[in-house]
Amino acid sequence: MKRRKFIAASAMSVPLLSMFPANLSSIVRETGRGEMEKRSLGKTGVKLSMIGFGGIVVKDATTEQAAARVKEAIDNGINYFDVAPSYGNAEEMLGPALEPYRKDVYLACKTGERKREGARKELEQSLKYLHTDHFDIYQLHAVTSLEDVDTIFGKGGALETFVEARDEGKVKYLGFSAHSVEAAMALMDGFDFDTILFPFNFATWYAGNFGPQVMERSREKQMGILALKAMAWRPWEEGEERTNEKTWYKPLTNKEEASQGLQFTLSHPVTAAIPPGHEDLFSMALELARDFSPMEENEIKAIKEKAMKTEPLFRYPMET
Repeated sequence: MKRRKFIAASAMSVPLLSMFPANLSSIVRETGRGEMEKRSLGKTGVKLSMIGFGGIVVKDATTEQAAARVKEAIDNGINYFDVAPSYGNAEEMLGPALEPYRKDVYLACKTGERKREGARKELEQSLKYLHTDHFDIYQLHAVTSLEDVDTIFGKGGALETFVEARDEGKVKYLGFSAHSVEAAMALMDGFDFDTILFPFNFATWYAGNFGPQVMERSREKQMGILALKAMAWRPWEEGEERTNEKTWYKPLTNKEEASQGLQFTLSHPVTAAIPPGHEDLFSMALELARDFSPMEENEIKAIKEKAMKTEPLFRYPMET
């Protein structure tokens, strides 16, 4: 069977609801009174705060604003920070703000480059911007097509830089983010990555059949599972006023609905969820996380009903 057909067949073999309500026994959860819950990251032995700090939070911030936002995160128990070169000037703003806390946190970065030389150049530049000599997690960024996967794994592909950088001590764990089921499954089949960063969202899960397959495979491989889009709602409609310039989608801004979205994602064996990049929504996520508890049957039913009335951001199979 050709690889593309095999990926499609294996992904479809996971029933839509087989992973939810999910059993959280596969991850270690640590929390104290009034503290941010920390969860184990796959086989790594690392424990991350279940809310991560997305670098877009400091994009276009002043030096003072960036320092204040990072301090807010640290004061709330955040030890997981994630950034990428494509986030405007976020790396340049995050580096100095995070430097006083660097030894006590886990820093993840990404590259959108698919070839060896480009990935190396971006890695070295990111290390300089972020005032660090290594990344705890280094990821392929937003892989979507199988053609990109072929390039990454091929001769002269970005994976060569990843393995070399790990051997050099410049990166510790290797991972990827993906925006299609097809690409995620192919990446997991092709290499033993430590982590996956993927959109696990209530609407894409139920209305888009997008997520259960990837969750199942990443659990089988004992990967650290990190989540995007927990507080996403739907695509912006044509002509709709965009009230949040830091998201390409319409986020959940109502506190109750945002809580439902976050609760849905974190009720799965996800180590951490990264909220939308707007600073107000990040602060909201910090507050909501304090009251987290896994979803119960009536809450699952309610969010499924909401999901089936929502246009999902992603679908499986991928629309072409």
